[in-house]
Amino acid sequence: MIVPQPRPRAARTLLILAVLAVLVLALVSLTIGAYDVSLASLFDLEDLRGNLVLLASRVPRTVAILLVGMSMGVAGMLMQMLSRNKFVSPSTAGTLEAASLGILVVTMFAPNASVLTKILVSSAFALAGTALLLLILRKVPLRSPLVVPLLGLMLGGVIAAFTTFLAYRYNFLQSLAAWTNGDFSRVLRGRYELLWLSGGLTVLAYLAADRFTVAGMGEAFTRNLGVDYGRIVALGLTIVSLITAVNVVTVGAIPFIGLVVPNVVSLLVGDNVRRAIPWLAVFGAGFVLLCDILGRVLRFPYEIPIGTMVGFIGGALFLLLLLRRSARVG
Repeated sequence: MIVPQPRPRAARTLLILAVLAVLVLALVSLTIGAYDVSLASLFDLEDLRGNLVLLASRVPRTVAILLVGMSMGVAGMLMQMLSRNKFVSPSTAGTLEAASLGILVVTMFAPNASVLTKILVSSAFALAGTALLLLILRKVPLRSPLVVPLLGLMLGGVIAAFTTFLAYRYNFLQSLAAWTNGDFSRVLRGRYELLWLSGGLTVLAYLAADRFTVAGMGEAFTRNLGVDYGRIVALGLTIVSLITAVNVVTVGAIPFIGLVVPNVVSLLVGDNVRRAIPWLAVFGAGFVLLCDILGRVLRFPYEIPIGTMVGFIGGALFLLLLLRRSARVG
């Protein structure tokens, strides 16, 4: 099915409107919380408490939301291009579960390890989990694209079950709950800055965007152009693994961002990675911001964790995508 693409001028206008919408959501996010504070506090030198709340909590939280949404949206599209399947993402390929297992292992054997060590170990596990799924896909005949996410969910379930067993056996269940359910409420100044690494990896993905677009056309086509297909896949999986690990270590696992956002963007602008990444960044940030705001206002002043909100809304959208694909195939 060929999706009609918007004209360049219309596309730019739509993207600008989306950016403005995200900025409005970000400003709204800054004003929501148990402590009543307004943006005017930034300019009121006498409101010391309001300034402290904004600069130490609200601003870091909003920046963290933007970085997670941007990076996970891009990571999802990279996985879909490299696997040539629209239903693959870190949450449907066992990547998130493998990253959580990596954090548990390093916590068990090196409890005093630095955050950087945790990220590296978690990235290695995430890379191994994703590579394992790709290896399984090579061995299994795929008669439907829906088989891929089902296998990924099964693999993720096995890894999650093993992780839970280890956590129960060695009394780490409480820590595991923090890693497996994303939550921005603990984001404070000095505890989120590693997420800028995810932003840098997003920029790296944009710089290599044309190579990922070529790789998405298949191994044979890529090699015929004289491009090293294996190197592109390794680079893409490394970027995905690092982004996943950084986000899980900092705010916990947040499902479905890398699945829903790339599919929506693909419908709007197609599968050219260079053209899609700005859209992925904007739509990913906006999607997570909206889910976070809803989670903070539905039971105000209490808060529903972002992992729960995105899981509920993203899961519903994922089901719609499956039904849409099934209806088209039928």
